[in-house]
Amino acid sequence: MTERPHALFAMSAENVPLVFPPGVLARLRESLDIDPGLVAEDFTDPRITDSLARAEILVTGWGCPRLEPAVLDAAPKLRAVLHAAGSVKGLATPELWRRGISVSSAALANAVPVAEYTLAVILLAGKDFFAARDRLRGERVFPGWGLVPGIGNHGRRVGVIGGSRIGRRLIELMRPFDLVPALSDPYVDTAGAAALGVPLLPLDDLLHTSDVVTIHAPDTPETRHLIGARELALMPDGAVLVNTARGALLDHEALIAELRTGRISAILDVTDPEPLTADSPLYDLPNAVVTPHLAGSQGNEAARLGLAVTEEAERLVAGEELAYPVDHAALAREA
Repeated sequence: MTERPHALFAMSAENVPLVFPPGVLARLRESLDIDPGLVAEDFTDPRITDSLARAEILVTGWGCPRLEPAVLDAAPKLRAVLHAAGSVKGLATPELWRRGISVSSAALANAVPVAEYTLAVILLAGKDFFAARDRLRGERVFPGWGLVPGIGNHGRRVGVIGGSRIGRRLIELMRPFDLVPALSDPYVDTAGAAALGVPLLPLDDLLHTSDVVTIHAPDTPETRHLIGARELALMPDGAVLVNTARGALLDHEALIAELRTGRISAILDVTDPEPLTADSPLYDLPNAVVTPHLAGSQGNEAARLGLAVTEEAERLVAGEELAYPVDHAALAREA
């Protein structure tokens, strides 16, 4: 039997059994020599020094310390970082790529629950679910069986801002429904949008023509407050704004002002700041729904991340190309 390469977990120790439950961990250990009881939460911890020095692979996740040059100096055999979470921006440094160390991320696996959450709230918002729940809770009077005008999902137009992994997955998930998606993304051309089966629109046109606008762009200096007062004013009366990306993409003061008019509504799984201050009007506005960063991998969904990394480890050991490599050149414009 081929000797398994030595590997080390680098993340918050409490996350290891969540991301790598018994079945996934057992499969990972068929490919890697890795000890789930030894987890690097601090690379200066003397308990992990020997393992780090022997490690060919780091299995990273939420809580992994930043991989500074001094850390890499202490890991001379390191050849791959397999990240069991989404973005690697918090831990990766350019030195990784300069040293020829491969980096892989389970971001595509993490995109699945975010896209599912987004689709769910789009469909529920189309049925006026949130407002109807609140009215029924407050009035305790059933409104009757008559048809309710102005609601429903047949032909509802959904504008997707950002052809990210999540944005693309959402477009795919919408196909079985009678929703009409469109995309706005400066890095996607007409042919790329056509391959996704959606029209490509300038941002202003997308905002002006969509019943639902859902944000899936990366958080970069260029996208801060991508949606502000001017952009919100372009949305039609009755439109719904959904944000499951990052709070900084949305000007919250402008959003609060627009919501107070009652003209549009918003569903926010991410905010700026996060968490919101206890006195934020967003908690009380009847046309705002705020959830606590729930869309990403939670509970049993975390195992999907561990499985993605396990499959990458199997490819690596077999001498195959990684399926989810992180391109350093593209990292600046990714989440």
